[in-house]
Amino acid sequence: MPLDPVYLATAIEAALSAGRIHLEYFRRNPRVEKKGPIDLVTAADVEAEQSFRRLIADRFPSHAVLGEEAGASGLSKAAGVGRATAVAARWRWIIDPLDGTTNFAHGLAFFCVSIALEVDGQTELAVVYDPVGKELFSAERGGGAWLNGEPLRVSSRDVLIDALLCTGFPYSIREDQRRQVDVFAGFLGRSRAVRRLGSAALDLSYVAAGRFDGFWEEQLHAWDVAAGVLIVQEAGGRVTGYDDEPIDLFAGRIVASNGALHGAMLEVIRAAYR
Repeated sequence: MPLDPVYLATAIEAALSAGRIHLEYFRRNPRVEKKGPIDLVTAADVEAEQSFRRLIADRFPSHAVLGEEAGASGLSKAAGVGRATAVAARWRWIIDPLDGTTNFAHGLAFFCVSIALEVDGQTELAVVYDPVGKELFSAERGGGAWLNGEPLRVSSRDVLIDALLCTGFPYSIREDQRRQVDVFAGFLGRSRAVRRLGSAALDLSYVAAGRFDGFWEEQLHAWDVAAGVLIVQEAGGRVTGYDDEPIDLFAGRIVASNGALHGAMLEVIRAAYR
């Protein structure tokens, strides 16, 4: 059954509001704090998530929210913030209020807000908004993917040597470099080029738009990928884990592609792991 249009309208409203908050702080020396040695949070992250939570609490008080900055709300204490939270609330919003915080903090214009809505544990709608480029990516399960109202479709390239790929490195890269660098090197040797732009949600949206032909990364969180995964799938792409298993938002590993390149991408990853 299609979702009531109010949910997508709410997600878009919230994304545009978050984008306005981003631009109020961008390149204006926002307060930056550290969650880890290289893991940052700014005032824009916190304010955007707080604004979203107020909107959902007012409009849908029975819904849960899982966000990067404040964790889970509307859930039983036993549920935690992982897979088990799906049973604690039928409706759950997953938000990264500012995906690409390091870019944002350094004045680099590649960041976004990412919002997804789960119903009974399955992502049903997604919105990713880039306020600098004024690009609004959206998708509804079974209803296709869209960019500013125009339909999205993944690329048709079917050999890696013709492919432009994208990836990212986790915050633990300093402690665990070798395997991830081996995978990166494997793709450098097989593809046309590899980019590392710093926002998984936008990277996935670019796969959906055919700008990238594939994306891989590990140690990601659900809020990094929940929206982007659905956008890629609804644009005709394929998303799995590293072993070709169905995507699990909480498993951390993701391979997204136009579909035609998926097997070749998995083989490069497997070879590096061997």
